Amino acid sequence: MTKPSDLSRCHWATGSDALMCHYHDTEWGTPLHDDRGLFEFLCLEGAQAGLSWRTVLAKRENYRKAFHNFEIARVAAMKDRELEKLLLDPGIIRNRLKVTATRDNAKVALEVIEEFGSLDVYLWSFVDGKPLVNRWRDKSEVPASTELSDRMSKTLKKRGFRFVGTTICYSLLQATGMINDHLVGCFRHDRLR
Repeated sequence: MTKPSDLSRCHWATGSDALMCHYHDTEWGTPLHDDRGLFEFLCLEGAQAGLSWRTVLAKRENYRKAFHNFEIARVAAMKDRELEKLLLDPGIIRNRLKVTATRDNAKVALEVIEEFGSLDVYLWSFVDGKPLVNRWRDKSEVPASTELSDRMSKTLKKRGFRFVGTTICYSLLQATGMINDHLVGCFRHDRLR
């Protein structure tokens, strides 16, 4: 039986960081089609701007508590005073623009759901509903952004989403399995085909 420590992983999930390894092994790159989950990643990837994913991942449970488990309608209904209170919470990243963007993005997400039927249908339309599979052999080949993430970013911004730059969009595509960017030597690459 293969032990988790014996598995070949992507470069960023190696070593003794159990949190990052678990995230890599169970979530990252797995196709996600749940509106709540997609909204959570949209918000968390935006919160990551200028920081490491490890920092955000360590605060994930606090974010879930602070933002009603990312239930879109409940986040959209949050009042200014609730957001102000969150700016005092050391369990999340206390950046006013990022905190208010979470509520604002929820409002836009509700508009998208009204128009397209779900956030899932809308976001996955950028990859025609099926994951794009890359075959990177080395971490140096993995881009930070692409034409696809540029287009996604421009389109989301036009709708009113915030903290959705091209690098954030590429991270969102990777995290939610719209793009499989596990290296070919990683045990997860072929499992997600």
